[in-house]
Amino acid sequence: MGKRDNRVAYVNPIAAARSRGPVQNSGPTIQDYLGRPRPTWEELKEQLEKKKKGSRALADFEDKMNERWKKELAKNREKLMGGSDKDKEKDKKATEKKKREKKKCSRHSSSSSSSSSSSDSSSSSSSESEDEDEKKPLKKKRKRKRSSARRASDDSEAESEPERKKKKKRMKEEGDNEKDGKNHRRKIKTERKDSSSKSSAESAGEEFTSSFVWFHFSVPGGSQEEKEK
Repeated sequence: MGKRDNRVAYVNPIAAARSRGPVQNSGPTIQDYLGRPRPTWEELKEQLEKKKKGSRALADFEDKMNERWKKELAKNREKLMGGSDKDKEKDKKATEKKKREKKKCSRHSSSSSSSSSSSDSSSSSSSESEDEDEKKPLKKKRKRKRSSARRASDDSEAESEPERKKKKKRMKEEGDNEKDGKNHRRKIKTERKDSSSKSSAESAGEEFTSSFVWFHFSVPGGSQEEKEK
């Protein structure tokens, strides 16, 4: 079984395009665009005038529509203003009615108040006399309480002066006692420290002497050297 030959012939695209020849263009070329027929100045003026006429017709149509809208707006305004005038008249009538009712009520109340004021004046005079009679004993009681409170405050002030002196003396004595106690504590602490330092020094000297003696006797011939000396 032999291998299939999958090789394809390579074709140069540029050479193939040249062999086909020039391509026929379907659309206009640049030369056609540059050589197009152009209108003269007179023909261009005619075209501009035609455009202006068309715009004038549109402006006339818009003016007519605006006039119609203005007329309709005026009609609607008249209707609304007429309704608002009627509402204003109704409001005025209602306010006038309310004012009349208030005046009637005020007249009735003034007549009733005059009658009640006469009765109230008589009752108030009697009530005022009763209130004055009740207030008199209350005032006397208040005066008595104030006088007793003042006397008590004067007595307390008179008694408070020697008591203050006594309290000051006590405070001074307590302060002196506290100072003495602090000094005594400091002395005890210093004595303890001194005693502890002395004991530590003595213990160190004893250890040194014991070590020296042990070393002296442990070395051989030490006693003979001492004899020779």
